[in-house]
Amino acid sequence: MTKLSSKIIFGLVIAVAGFAASAQEFKIGVVNLDRIFREASSAKAAQTKLEQEFSKREKELTDLGAQLKTQSDKFEREAPTLAESQRTLRQRQLVDQDRTFQTKRREFQEDLSARKNEELQLVIERANKVVKSLAETEKYDLILQESVYVNPKHDITDKVIKALNASK
Repeated sequence: MTKLSSKIIFGLVIAVAGFAASAQEFKIGVVNLDRIFREASSAKAAQTKLEQEFSKREKELTDLGAQLKTQSDKFEREAPTLAESQRTLRQRQLVDQDRTFQTKRREFQEDLSARKNEELQLVIERANKVVKSLAETEKYDLILQESVYVNPKHDITDKVIKALNASK
């Protein structure tokens, strides 16, 4: 039985040594998309484009919200002195204005989110092309996006950002 155990152990040692040798030839890279979204010039340009595109609507919403707040505060101050019919009428008006405001705000958020997703998708597509090109030129076997932990020697995010910025 000891002879059999030693043969199995010897076989395992050879298998592990073979795996370790082949693992050294296996080239892995990891890309951090969050850093690309923060640091790549194309991502920054997309963010600026979105801010310009939605700044007018955002200002209108902010102004509408401030106006609604002012009217609500005024109603709170004047409510005790108003007749019941006046108070009910103004209360209804405030509720209608608030409903309109909430609808506009929700539509704004949905539109902004949809456009942001479109712009980020374009950045991801460009980054994926760069990653694929980098993988082919530098002979990577596997490139991952995101992970819990990355040894800095496998992190190729800087190379991807540099290539993205150069391709602009």
